[in-house]
Amino acid sequence: MIVKAPELKRGVIVDLDGKPHIVEQMQVQSPSARGAATLYKVRFRNLSNRQKADRVFRADDVMRGVEFERHPIQFLFRETDRYTFMDLESYDQFTLDTNALEDALPYLVDGMEGIVSLIADGSVLGIELPPVVEMEVMECDPYMKGASATGRTKSAKLVTGLVVQVPEYLTAHEMIRVDTRTGMFVSRA
Repeated sequence: MIVKAPELKRGVIVDLDGKPHIVEQMQVQSPSARGAATLYKVRFRNLSNRQKADRVFRADDVMRGVEFERHPIQFLFRETDRYTFMDLESYDQFTLDTNALEDALPYLVDGMEGIVSLIADGSVLGIELPPVVEMEVMECDPYMKGASATGRTKSAKLVTGLVVQVPEYLTAHEMIRVDTRTGMFVSRA
């Protein structure tokens, strides 16, 4: 399968230097001069060793796509540095270590569903989180009387230890929605 640079988007897996890489971020830079080419600045993550790789492509550049399957999974529990997941189609369980889940760790809550595993050649390459997750606020400053939704923000520590900026009117033990791509507060749940 051939993938052209304009077809790249977040979550696409391609072969770079003989190893599978997933697209994490992409920025399109349109030309300012007549006759100049559009540039695609892409941040990849190597699915084998989790290292980042930044590349720049032109519209006619092509890469070889990696054939993979997506399976819905559920995060079950954590044991020290091992995380156990269950495939919701086959009910098979598998574990991944901390290194394989580096960016997903702040969002993983026991029993969480909506996650997708990326599988190639019978082995799990990684996981893909949903764009938005619901998490409980564990600690934050007390509610301030007269605070409005458009007012100032305060830091809130979530159940996984992630700290996000939330509106002043939120209190501890409320459920909120957090964007997994940016790590920012979205809304109350």
